[in-house]
Amino acid sequence: MGRETKVSINGAANNPIDVVRYAELKPCYDAFIDTRTPGSDQKENFTIIGPGVSENPDQHVHIARPHGFNIGGARQPPGCTNSQHSHDTAEFFYVHSGTWSFDLGETGEDASIALKPGDAISIPTQLFRGFENVGEDVGYLFAVLGGDDPGHVLWAPYVFDMAEEYGLVLLENGSLIDRLKGEAVPQGMAPMPRTTKEQVAALQRLDADALRNVCVISDEDVPGDTQDGVKRRLLVHPQGKLNWPHEFQIEEVSLAKGSSLELASIDEAQVVFVQKGEVGLASGEMKEVLAKGDTATIRPGAPRALETDGAEAAIVLIVTGTEPPATP
Repeated sequence: MGRETKVSINGAANNPIDVVRYAELKPCYDAFIDTRTPGSDQKENFTIIGPGVSENPDQHVHIARPHGFNIGGARQPPGCTNSQHSHDTAEFFYVHSGTWSFDLGETGEDASIALKPGDAISIPTQLFRGFENVGEDVGYLFAVLGGDDPGHVLWAPYVFDMAEEYGLVLLENGSLIDRLKGEAVPQGMAPMPRTTKEQVAALQRLDADALRNVCVISDEDVPGDTQDGVKRRLLVHPQGKLNWPHEFQIEEVSLAKGSSLELASIDEAQVVFVQKGEVGLASGEMKEVLAKGDTATIRPGAPRALETDGAEAAIVLIVTGTEPPATP
């Protein structure tokens, strides 16, 4: 299935499918307070659907329309680290490429696990986490955050020390000031208070066994079904392994050569991410051909179906909101 089979123009008024191509992703290199810290200064952050938790108001948002959840991405070279932080909403990662270490705790020493392509992790809220590309090649993580506004992150105390050393100041409203560029704290605004010992003590902590239980490995036996060349694995779902509330549900779908899958027309937002191969995403007479790493969103209420043309098998993630999205 080649790109020439595309029969609609993405963005047309009558096309219910919006596509963000992996090759056309626009990264932000200074999205967070640790952007200049050695070991963290080469990461690319992407806000694909929604603003995410970026601290840079100038970061490009590819699709701003509310979905009830946010879709993002992180691309990092070997040895590049995201510093320890906590979230107020659910954070789900699916490893698209590379080998990644996810490390829990204030300094990342509570528990760690290494995940490879096809592995997934859903890190509970109110818990310090960080992650590093520990492989030999550039890696990419596909990320889902709960809510239209996932808020701001709570950084581990040491991150503030590193940021100050490299001229960055985080404000109370969650935006960054870069003193090396001559920026100053605006009148009437104050820096974000450094995370206190009491805030650290109030967060959750997980050991190695608990960390493994919030992961789904690519070959792990999880709830789902297989029929007519289509294998469905429930990752984030009331009947899946990661079954606590997330504000979204996620299933992994493997399509054999020449197979197809009709999806229900729903009022909730739905997003398709291609992990492997190429798929045709059809809605009525419209069809978009999606390649590895592409992300597509289907307008609520529109018909939808996935298909391969027999050239190769494919694997996709399907993210579905649990409530109809808010009106823009």
